[in-house]
Amino acid sequence: MRKFTVNRNDAGLRLDKFIKKVLKFAPDSLIYKYLRKKRIKVNGKKEEISYKLTEGDVLEFYVNDELFFDAEENENSFLKIKPDLDIVYEDENILLIHKKVGVVVHTDEKENFNTLISHILSYLYQKGEYNPEEELSFRPALCNRIDRNTGGIVIAAKNAVALRAVNEAIKQNETEKKYLCLVNGFLQKKEATLTAYHHKDEVKKQVYVSDRKKDGYKEMITKYRVIKETNLHASPVSLVEVHLITGRTHQIRAHFAHIGHPLIGDGKYGKNEINKKFNAKYQYLYAYRFRFTLKDKENPLYYLNGRIFEIDKIPFLEWEGLKK
Repeated sequence: MRKFTVNRNDAGLRLDKFIKKVLKFAPDSLIYKYLRKKRIKVNGKKEEISYKLTEGDVLEFYVNDELFFDAEENENSFLKIKPDLDIVYEDENILLIHKKVGVVVHTDEKENFNTLISHILSYLYQKGEYNPEEELSFRPALCNRIDRNTGGIVIAAKNAVALRAVNEAIKQNETEKKYLCLVNGFLQKKEATLTAYHHKDEVKKQVYVSDRKKDGYKEMITKYRVIKETNLHASPVSLVEVHLITGRTHQIRAHFAHIGHPLIGDGKYGKNEINKKFNAKYQYLYAYRFRFTLKDKENPLYYLNGRIFEIDKIPFLEWEGLKK
């Protein structure tokens, strides 16, 4: 028998969701059977799967050991990492990190160890703000993602309350993310809202854009304004600020390529002959500015409402002499 006491980060979870995190290798049918047979108890008694956990609840598991997720073996590789983070902002609830180009945020097919989330976990562990042995089902998590070859601000939640608050703000479109990018050519309209339709090919890891609605395509909306126009390396280029209304995969890169102004350095959607002139190894794109636009004063992060967080030094602006 194993016993767990619910802490603050696990409070509010449905019983079945908590059990699925603890019994990582148990099928749903077996979990529900154990609940019916009282082999999983809450405070010494049977509870419904929809029961909402509260801090201090005691769960008893009368199940085989092999069904439990061995967190120490599978999840704690971050302990081997010496954290290296560029912190834009930090408080007791969240971290805003300047993710550098080339860093992957989560484990993927090319990187399963040296990831941004691993550095964050190691950093918080060393500060004493996160200890996996004291957490049953929660660990600090990223609230947004940026491609490996895009730099910019990434948000991490330190606790479950903050994670839910940020995720809800993103869902309700109560965050404002702005990007800077360098595109090929001069845009006819210096400020506009672009609307098109987006389809992601999961196999090719590439997206396609259409001006009209098609089966399997989702609407995407991109606002932009031109900040500067100039000629670099014998090519006309525009420095553009972008505000994403929707958040589709590769949206900025694919949308600007679709209208004939691909990003400099974009090997997937851009023009290789232009990229070679700039010796660009990755797309000139940065998520440089973030702001909460929360409406609900009861949101636990409302104290951050309206504050602007911004990255000052953007590599491609420094290289090309395009400081704002």
